[in-house]
Amino acid sequence: MIVNESPHEEKLWDDWLVYNNMDAANQLIDKYMYLVSFHVERIASNLPSNVNRGDVKSFGLMGLYDALKKFDPSRDLKFDTYASFRIKGAIMDGLRREDWLPRSLRDKTKKIEQVSNQIEQKNQRKPTTEEIADNIGMTVKEVESAMRDSLFANILSIEDKPSDQKMKLKEGIGYSIPDDKTVAPEDHMINNELKDELKEGIKALNENEQMVISLFYHEELTLTEIGQVLGLTTSRISQIHKKSIVKLRSTLKKIQSFS
Repeated sequence: MIVNESPHEEKLWDDWLVYNNMDAANQLIDKYMYLVSFHVERIASNLPSNVNRGDVKSFGLMGLYDALKKFDPSRDLKFDTYASFRIKGAIMDGLRREDWLPRSLRDKTKKIEQVSNQIEQKNQRKPTTEEIADNIGMTVKEVESAMRDSLFANILSIEDKPSDQKMKLKEGIGYSIPDDKTVAPEDHMINNELKDELKEGIKALNENEQMVISLFYHEELTLTEIGQVLGLTTSRISQIHKKSIVKLRSTLKKIQSFS
């Protein structure tokens, strides 16, 4: 039984979960469409204007449908909480797959980075936005907009936060310290294998453990806030977090030593 649902809504869930009735699924999607709208508005507000909001909504709908297919009502978890994670994850995954950053913007950010490096080397300090704009022939607003869009593109392009040293090797605003070293092919391969191993380790965690890890490291919620979301005490969330880290410890140690 789905908690706090009307008899009609309980029947919809029963028709969908037991009989795989698509009409019931469509009605449930309509009921929870507000979750898609919420996350689309929240995420799209940080995206460049050229990103099609309709595409973002499509990613969110796929996440909602995925939540319907995978939701287990026997677990002590509200559907809207569970669906929110699926929707946001689907949107972010969809954006990562899209090459939505225009070539013109990539050229701008590359030029901004070059000028930023030159000014920093000359003055031995981080340049201001005004200095970059003056040297590159752009307005301050244009520079800030290009930097923001490029930064968001870099955030979308990675799932794991790299170490400070590896940030220096990435192209884009925020990674402006020059480094003439290159990553050896074998190191790149090992790094990818370790990331894959960590992803598989996270997949092997139970649902509560995965959610705690996601909320703590991706959403940056406190243990108390996570407890409020999942309806558990702070001490219980702390236990789940520690247990998850223990399960992932061997892989995390490998990544730390490799870094």
